[in-house]
Amino acid sequence: MFDKQPHAERDPTDGSTTEQNDSAKSPEKEKTERLPARETWTVLYRHFRPHRGVVALGALFTLIGAAAGLAQPVAIEQLVTRLSDDESITSILILLSGLLVIGTAVDSLGSYILERTAQSVVLDSRRSLIGRLLRLKVSEVERVQPGDLMSRVTSDTTLLQAVTTQAVVSGFSGALTIVATIVMMAWMDAVLLGVTLGVIVIIGASTALVMPKISKATQRAQEAVGMISAALERAFGAFRTLKASGAEQREVAKVEEAAREAWRHGVKSAKWQAVAWSSMGFSIQVSFLGVLGVGGSRVASGAISVATLVAFLMLLFYLIDPVSRLIEAVTQYQVGSAAVARIVQAERMETEDLTELTQPAVPAAERAPASVVFEDVTFRYRPELPYVHHGVSFTVPGPGMTAFVGPSGAGKTTVFGLIERFYEATGGRVLVDGKDVQEWPLAALRATIGYVEQDAPVLAGTVRENLMFAAPDATEADIHEVLVRARLDALVEKLPEGLDTVVGHRGSKLSGGERQRVAIARALLRKPRLLLLDEATSQLDAVNELALRDVVAEVSRDVTVLVVAHRLSTVTLADRIVVMDAGRVRAVGTHDELVQGDPLYGELAATQFLATSS
Repeated sequence: MFDKQPHAERDPTDGSTTEQNDSAKSPEKEKTERLPARETWTVLYRHFRPHRGVVALGALFTLIGAAAGLAQPVAIEQLVTRLSDDESITSILILLSGLLVIGTAVDSLGSYILERTAQSVVLDSRRSLIGRLLRLKVSEVERVQPGDLMSRVTSDTTLLQAVTTQAVVSGFSGALTIVATIVMMAWMDAVLLGVTLGVIVIIGASTALVMPKISKATQRAQEAVGMISAALERAFGAFRTLKASGAEQREVAKVEEAAREAWRHGVKSAKWQAVAWSSMGFSIQVSFLGVLGVGGSRVASGAISVATLVAFLMLLFYLIDPVSRLIEAVTQYQVGSAAVARIVQAERMETEDLTELTQPAVPAAERAPASVVFEDVTFRYRPELPYVHHGVSFTVPGPGMTAFVGPSGAGKTTVFGLIERFYEATGGRVLVDGKDVQEWPLAALRATIGYVEQDAPVLAGTVRENLMFAAPDATEADIHEVLVRARLDALVEKLPEGLDTVVGHRGSKLSGGERQRVAIARALLRKPRLLLLDEATSQLDAVNELALRDVVAEVSRDVTVLVVAHRLSTVTLADRIVVMDAGRVRAVGTHDELVQGDPLYGELAATQFLATSS
């Protein structure tokens, strides 16, 4: 096969090779920068805004529950006073019971509304993020770990739910309740209020210092969770290779290291959260002791009554709940802000235009064979990498078959990526039917193309689902026809459930040749005007390869076929052959012309036993 030749594309400016550059395309771990507080709140409000009416209703119920609880110390003060005066306490007991029942019921209803809304926030966030991730440009997906992107849809959006509803409402209602409680304390006794606030403010200030530590630890823990997902996706993506290589323990060690990293940062977050909660509890206890001591002396001096002291102590204990909610809200914000930063990073990744992806396809009457022209095309994957194409130019009229040959790293597969607009040319123009691909709506462009990749991916699901993946409106007659053409009909007949047989993860229940035939059939079922075949028969046996060669030859009578060719049968069958080397087109012609006229092609042909008499 041509790609086994020891040639590599070389950039004349720096001497680096494309084979080396390809390694730079591999996914990399990205650090997530923490967002400024203002931007974090802007993002949170964007998620919160569609549900603000329901959240306001839940907050109202929460406040009513808080007001019912806040009224209880006042009622208890009256209860103690009546007991001291030997008056009836029946009405006060009924009032206290009513406040307890109403407060509990309303608060529970408010909590349910907020939790339900939180789930809706997560749903909306996941729908939005999934929609963006599946529209990412190919270059963006190649830049990051897929498992890390998946963790942003799953775990990061889960963290988002608490901060967009519970944290906002708990913080608001908690702060309002604290203010109301402090006002009531001031009304009862300003001296005791001073004792309470003095302790709470001092300890509260120290507690605030640990909040950024919680945020940082949580962010690192989420990044580590993303690393776990990426490592598992990597392992399961090549599970048989992992087994055959005896690499189980090494891969387990990698996943365990990511898990330990998540554990370490999770423990740090838990430690600082424990400090925050302990400080809150400690401040309330110290305040209680201070109020009890100062209040007792004030009762003894006659400054306040026992009933007032009891009511004040009740308010102090009642202060525990809103202070807890406020601290919880701040903690949730620190945790949620880390998730927000990772979600925003994913949202900022470059996507394909949604309007271009929803344009209608070309009507069947207009589906003539497509022409392809490259005009002095240059391309590199990223600005810091060397060029893959250095002024590639060729013309392919339709119909017919054009084969691309050349050593590894010559830029053959990149030609297909530029036609499909997986990548944008750095310079020059790529024309399909005489129109720059940049001017084509993506949906219309890709609807004209059938594409079979090098590894012929088959998706988890049934044979039928894979065949109809690119042609969801195909009829049973269409499917049967393409099964026969791709030599899949005999295989389907042997399967236990025929077309509805599950093929396993990435088609693991099929052989390499069967997966390749499914991929070819899927492309043919699309009824393309332009068919791109990248090593489309590399895993087929001689009999099936010969049969599919005839299918491709037949298709090329009505369709423009571009194929990265590695075998004699394909190369000699082509109407024209484009020889590429080091990102340039060095020759175009037929097999016989190129054997005689191009030294590189002649060398490749001789090495691969392609030089035959004709």
